[in-house]
Amino acid sequence: MKKIIPLLLGGFLLVSTAACNNAKTTSDAPNATDNNGQVPKAQDAKTAQDDATNDIRKKQMESDIRAREQRNEAGGDQMKRADGDLESEVRTKLEANIPNGKLVVDAKDGAVTVGGTVPTQAQLAKVEPLAKEIKGVKNVAVKATVAAPAAKQ
Repeated sequence: MKKIIPLLLGGFLLVSTAACNNAKTTSDAPNATDNNGQVPKAQDAKTAQDDATNDIRKKQMESDIRAREQRNEAGGDQMKRADGDLESEVRTKLEANIPNGKLVVDAKDGAVTVGGTVPTQAQLAKVEPLAKEIKGVKNVAVKATVAAPAAKQ
């Protein structure tokens, strides 16, 4: 029984990691940091904020964090992290602190790339320091830009 529990937990975490293959802060964020982090036409900021603050999303973020913490405790080395874990944790950190941002996060061997848009220059300045707070992040490339203000109707 003691041997099957880690196997089941590992299988669950593997499936969870595969499901989070593309770490984005909102559903309408770009699919990758291609094109110098540029985002296709910006959508309504209210939609992005609602996506980041709804109860289901909050529960999902809490569950993701708990699962990663359990896996890291079992694995030993807190600084050696899977790329999917880094993407997910950085995305969660940015989502919580920049709710109107439309960001996408990619990670490779501790190097994190953040692309997309944020509403203000002050929020853009927060991206790198927030990402570096996550254990295992070695360096951060910020390809995100400040979104053009929406035209008044």
